[in-house]
Amino acid sequence: MVGAFQIGCAFVLGVTFFASDAAARLSYSNLVTDDGRRYVIVNGSFEADDDLSKFRKAVNSYRANSVTFDSPGGNVQKAIELGRLIRSLGLSTVAVRVQECASACSLAFLGGVVRLADAGSIGVHKTSFSDTKGMRVEEAVAAVQTITADVISYMTDMGADPGLLKLSLQYDSDDMRYLSASEMKLYRVTTPDADEPITESQAPESKSPDLQIPVAQSGIVQHLKGTAPLKANASANSKTIADFANGSGLDIKASDGEWYQVSIAGQRGYMHQAWVWVREFEERQFGKSYIQIKSVDDLETARSFVLDSKIPLAVHLTANGRFAVTVNATGSRDIQSSLLQILSTNNTIPKSAFVTYGNTYVREVCCGDLLSSK
Repeated sequence: MVGAFQIGCAFVLGVTFFASDAAARLSYSNLVTDDGRRYVIVNGSFEADDDLSKFRKAVNSYRANSVTFDSPGGNVQKAIELGRLIRSLGLSTVAVRVQECASACSLAFLGGVVRLADAGSIGVHKTSFSDTKGMRVEEAVAAVQTITADVISYMTDMGADPGLLKLSLQYDSDDMRYLSASEMKLYRVTTPDADEPITESQAPESKSPDLQIPVAQSGIVQHLKGTAPLKANASANSKTIADFANGSGLDIKASDGEWYQVSIAGQRGYMHQAWVWVREFEERQFGKSYIQIKSVDDLETARSFVLDSKIPLAVHLTANGRFAVTVNATGSRDIQSSLLQILSTNNTIPKSAFVTYGNTYVREVCCGDLLSSK
């Protein structure tokens, strides 16, 4: 294990270009422990113009086999660059509690071939972006989403589970969520001990997803335009009886193909399934948007698509019994629209992908177990 060291790292999945308490730019020192392990200690703040060839020289000079950190963070891209260099050199990473590895530094930590950390030593919180001076709002949003996509790709390449980002979004940037040992193992922040191979008895049991569709009985209007029409018949071309704003409650009397017969504000008519958030469905994401990539007829086809993807995806059972494949994240419409543009421009997802409220999504049925084993 770790020997005399106690392990510590503030694993801040924040997109912060420069740490608020900036230390000196990166420098390197060495440490040799009683058990003969040779460390390079990465000191200071990551800056965009840091020359990482100095790190390579330090590794060679000290004949190091491990890296530890004393850094408050800094430039995300530079931290990712160092992490990839650490991986290419075959080094392990250790975060020591008496030192600091916060914000972008924690991304460099993921570069270790072997990664060690004690329970409660790694914290996550919501993305922050402090260097927005001179940027328009849309530029700042695009910058955040570009870096977020880079972080997801990097985490996947390093063998960590990008699902950790989802957990981090539950905690504000001025708060911190510290991970248990089991969570660090689950999200692959730390690596399994070489002498503890996963056996068949340790493998998680495969659980068949619930594909039952609850009967829709009540709901809330939720339309990308802000209002939805109440139609006289189950057809988009039929007469509009009235328009109702998002948030309006309604009762669902029956289903007619892709339409609901509803009662709302004392009037009866029809609304398309895509316009109504259903209380009986289990997504529980009212007001949040998804990026839908495709819709398929069977779950196995959806699973295969997820496994072949370069980014984390999710599969949702829909009200018509099909399966919607989405980016494995939800957010506001504006944020998701910016992310959609970035991912489609980079050809990471098809041009046909679109932003949706996912009103027809019954529940997520795949593929957290598959992603954690990739």
